[in-house]
Amino acid sequence: MNYRDAGVDIDRKAGALKAAASKIKETYTPEVLRGLGAFGGMLEVARLKAMAEPVLVASTDGVGTKTLLAAQTGRYSGLGFDIVNHSVNDLLVQGARPLFFMDYIASARLEAEVLAQILASLVEACKAVGIPLLGGETAEMPGVYQEGGLDLVGTIVGVVDKAQVVDGSRVQPGDVLLALPSSGLHTNGYSLARKVFAGWNLEEPRPELGGQSLAEALLEPHRCYLNEVEILQREGLEVRAMAHITGGGVFENLPRVLPEGLGAEIRRGSFPIPPIFELIQQVGHIAEQEMYRVFNMGLGYILVLSPDTAPIARQLLPQSYPVGYIMEGSGIRVV
Repeated sequence: MNYRDAGVDIDRKAGALKAAASKIKETYTPEVLRGLGAFGGMLEVARLKAMAEPVLVASTDGVGTKTLLAAQTGRYSGLGFDIVNHSVNDLLVQGARPLFFMDYIASARLEAEVLAQILASLVEACKAVGIPLLGGETAEMPGVYQEGGLDLVGTIVGVVDKAQVVDGSRVQPGDVLLALPSSGLHTNGYSLARKVFAGWNLEEPRPELGGQSLAEALLEPHRCYLNEVEILQREGLEVRAMAHITGGGVFENLPRVLPEGLGAEIRRGSFPIPPIFELIQQVGHIAEQEMYRVFNMGLGYILVLSPDTAPIARQLLPQSYPVGYIMEGSGIRVV
């Protein structure tokens, strides 16, 4: 017997990684000392010397069952953007900038063509935010993963000067919530979305989605909000808190960045809800409270700003929406 008899093809995986090596190295910055092939990636972080008190910020997350839709439709080219952008946004909440990214790709059987698409999208996503894909793990594990299943996970490390950490401590009643729109479901709620559309033709253009197919709408990549936040910071505007609206929706994510004793009120109709959410709610007969608890509902990222700062930020970010206010109390109300 050999390893291939047990369901693991070392040569196939090695060939796919070798083919992607030159592309992966395109993400390397001058700070990279060792990358692909090393037991551990090495990064010389010269920028830390310019910080008085550098603080490392790290996060690990996954794409989740969105990968099952990608496998069902054969569309894998957005998955790299999903995990990289999700991870960058999580760091951004604390005011941190990313230093490097590492991936984990696993399935029962790694197809070279699929792996190539995912690695290519990871490379493009890392290049877009200017960070190296410093390393990762690619694994075939028959018996752990079901046939056709795929797991895509990422770890990101960033840095922020301690004096620049955004921790929500200055948030006050009356502060304005300025929302940056999502591009769709991002990377959350797919178990429910897949159940709602089970048996549907995912490739058929749908008038409810403006002519998009379900595959196009559901697999729209996760947005990155790094550029928008940097615009505000370059102008010297104080952002008192930020929330990345991921699993748990606005009800669970916004309170994570608010001081005790404060909640928020969000106004219906103050922001556009992408039609994919309306279709999910209609087809699945899902209560509004559940929709806001599971999905981002078009609220991709929320900035908390003083009433004086919010109008300036709105001019700098014309695609943003003032959606509500900070209130005394607790929890989030949609009114």
